[in-house]
Amino acid sequence: MFRNLLLLAARILIAVLFVPSGIHTLSNIASTTTYFGGLGFPLPILVAWGVGLLEFVGGASVLLGFQTRPVAILLGAFSFAAGFIGHYGHGGTDPVLVTMHAQALMKDIAIAGGLLALSAAGPGAFSVDRA
Repeated sequence: MFRNLLLLAARILIAVLFVPSGIHTLSNIASTTTYFGGLGFPLPILVAWGVGLLEFVGGASVLLGFQTRPVAILLGAFSFAAGFIGHYGHGGTDPVLVTMHAQALMKDIAIAGGLLALSAAGPGAFSVDRA
C-alpha cells in the first residue's frame, strides 16, 4: 500500500512539472516558435507544437497512470535532451548565468533519472494501468 502511495505521489509530482509547461507552451506557440528558431531548429513551429503536446499529453498520461512505462521513458529522454540543448555550455562569460544553466542541466538529468525509475517501477495500483 505504501509503495502504491509513493508511486502515486511520484506521478503527481512529475505531472505538476509537465502539464503546466505543456499548457504554457501550447498557449504561447508564437513565442515558443521564436525560441526554438533561435536555437537553430528547422521548422520551429512543428517543434513547438510537438514539445507542447508531448509535455501536456505525456504529463497527463503519467498523472493518470496510463501507458506509464513507455511514456516515462519518452519524457525521460526528452528531459535529458532538453537539458543539453537548453543549458549545456550556455551563459557565456556571466558566472551567474553559467551556474544557473549548469544547475538547470543537472535538474533535467535528475528528472530523467526519476522518470526512468518510474518506468522501471511502474505506475502502481492507483492508476489506469494498475501495474
